Amino acid sequence: MDVNAAVAAAAAIAGVLTGVIAVLAFRWSEREQKRPTRTSLHTDPVLPPGVDTVLSVLRSSAVVLDEADAVVKASSAAYALGLVRGGKLAVEPMILMARDTRRDGEIRQAELDLPRRGTGRGEALAVSARVAPLGSRLVLLLVEDLTEARRIEAVRRDFVANVSHELKTPVGALSLLSEAVMGASEDPEAVERFAGRMQIEATRLTNLVQELIDLSRVQNDDPLEDAEPVRVDELVAEAIDRCRHQAGTKQITMAAGGTADLRLWGNRGQLAAALGNLVENAVNYSPARTRVGIAARRVTAPGGDLIEIAVTDQGIGISEKDKERVFERFYRVDPARSRATGGTGLGLAIVKHVAASHSGEVTVWSSEGQGSTFTLRLPEAGAARDRASSDQTPGLDEDDETGQTDGTTTVSSPYEPFSAPEVHP
Repeated sequence: MDVNAAVAAAAAIAGVLTGVIAVLAFRWSEREQKRPTRTSLHTDPVLPPGVDTVLSVLRSSAVVLDEADAVVKASSAAYALGLVRGGKLAVEPMILMARDTRRDGEIRQAELDLPRRGTGRGEALAVSARVAPLGSRLVLLLVEDLTEARRIEAVRRDFVANVSHELKTPVGALSLLSEAVMGASEDPEAVERFAGRMQIEATRLTNLVQELIDLSRVQNDDPLEDAEPVRVDELVAEAIDRCRHQAGTKQITMAAGGTADLRLWGNRGQLAAALGNLVENAVNYSPARTRVGIAARRVTAPGGDLIEIAVTDQGIGISEKDKERVFERFYRVDPARSRATGGTGLGLAIVKHVAASHSGEVTVWSSEGQGSTFTLRLPEAGAARDRASSDQTPGLDEDDETGQTDGTTTVSSPYEPFSAPEVHP
């Protein structure tokens, strides 16, 4: 009897303890559910109605930040520019602007130079950043890429500095020389001398205007509309004949050779102008009593055989920093030397446009004091005709004025064409 009572008492005590524990566990569970968790503390705020739609159609790179500088929303352009990485804004100056705007509610704007991702050349990405409050907790960051605008502005400055000078110089010289002729009307020798100078300046002015027209034409025309098979030998002979007088004046020997009977498919006039510009540059920038070589060969490529035409000189060469810009319009490596030779900075830009419009490229190897090699690589007549019939001819790249990527690359070694027979001017 006493044993049964003890068992009953123990069971009652155990039941009471179980009930107490259950009540405590239930109360603790309720308290945990009501207490905010680590995740809930960092839940992204909800964007105001319509903001997500507006951001999706903006051309600017858009980033929305919360009060902890965490990214709530970012456009694909923001990721492409490298503004957002790992869910965070990666540009410290923009973070500071966002914090200042969150503190006082004022709209801020600044222009910044950011390192470009994926390049080892230290190129800067120019952007304009504008920060504004978005509601009471969020901050909106809009970023415009100004790199293209700055590049165009640099081209405009080069145009004003170079072409305006080239236009004013011959025009001013013609004006002065005409006055001199009038004043020396009774001196036949002086009149003849001044008239000769007038012819030189008139030719210089005519060449400048013609280059401007040529550049405009190659940019706007489709050369493959009037394409035809063009013999490379004829292009080389025409380029040599074009520069024969300048080469003879400086006692420069021109050498032509390589594989014979090669043909390109394209606009003969544009191809002749491109190769002529390369040869003329080689002659103008070479010291006296040196050699300029032109050689052509066929090279195998995955999309079809290419014709490679290399123009090599023993001139002053091009520095590493200038290699990036030699194909830009109006850019000249040595402005003082260009003024002496009458250069405008348009010749290589024309070459680049012609190469690109013919589905090819132009490359440069150069070393200061050792000369340069410019190489045109264009599809052979058959391969180019097949591309044209398939409507696969690419258009010109919009970055082609920087002269730094689309079809203007550097090669590791020069192509030596001096094994060909020499052609004396």
